[in-house]
Amino acid sequence: MPHSIRRIVTGHDDSGKAIIEMDGPAPNQKIREGTGFVSTLVWVTDETPARMDLRADRADRTMGVPPPPMGSVLRVVEFPPVTKEAESVNQADILKMMGASHHAQAGQAARHAFMHRTKSIDYVFVMSGEIDMLLDDSEVHLKAGDIMVQQGTNHAWVNRSNAMCRIAFVLIDGMDPLEGH
Repeated sequence: MPHSIRRIVTGHDDSGKAIIEMDGPAPNQKIREGTGFVSTLVWVTDETPARMDLRADRADRTMGVPPPPMGSVLRVVEFPPVTKEAESVNQADILKMMGASHHAQAGQAARHAFMHRTKSIDYVFVMSGEIDMLLDDSEVHLKAGDIMVQQGTNHAWVNRSNAMCRIAFVLIDGMDPLEGH
């Protein structure tokens, strides 16, 4: 069973006093079919600079992985240990479900079915567990406490351990570094 994420959102009352607007489990939690990934959408902005006066649940929406144009996304994802069944899913189906793309080098297939990329700069915080992040032809092992800055690269998250891995992601809309390539 996925863990709930306690979400606390602050704001201001009508007099300008700082208040707690929301405090409770983040309600927008989805299980990604075929992979078992549990994604909790915590907060979304649709603009830069971000509006902070809306008094609304900005995560109350359905969306793919990438942030909105000129916006940002905060999401927590739980990655279960990978299974052969999950690794055999169709990459095109995963990309469609995620609303993401994959930049293939001429004549090369994706390294892994989970390979994808977003037009965003991603701040990645490994909260618990460990995981491998695959790039086109290399990989890096991350563990709890590690922080990564990812700049629009092809990648796949593969949990080869025997325990759940929880990661917090902040994705901020960016300029595509591969445009014109």
